[in-house]
Amino acid sequence: MTAAERTLIVVKPDGVGRGLVGEILGRFETKGFKVEELLMLTMTRSQAERFYAVHKDKPFFGELVAFITSGPVVGAVLSGKDAVATVRRMVGATKSWEAAPGTIRGDLGLGLTDNTIHASDSAESFTKEHAAFFGK
Repeated sequence: MTAAERTLIVVKPDGVGRGLVGEILGRFETKGFKVEELLMLTMTRSQAERFYAVHKDKPFFGELVAFITSGPVVGAVLSGKDAVATVRRMVGATKSWEAAPGTIRGDLGLGLTDNTIHASDSAESFTKEHAAFFGK
């Protein structure tokens, strides 16, 4: 049997503000993922810039940083079979209006930046994002 894969999700300020943390975490637990780490915080600008470093040269970088630092977020490390790919499928397309019904963004997201949730897109991203979010 292969070891469980780990991934990171972050419920963004819009999701926290709307009281969706329990529903979102519940979807992953229902699917069989284990919550290994959980932290609520308001990201600092430097923490957000490190978290989104992969996008630093893109025109929307400033908007991403401003939004993620606008209020509390909840980060969770999830583990389970094919965690990165499965969680990404459950999260849905980045643009909420393009996300399929049944996905988190399709059901709960409001827009592009305010799309309720972030999820690591690879094992490498998980390692970097985990360090930025949990300060490790």
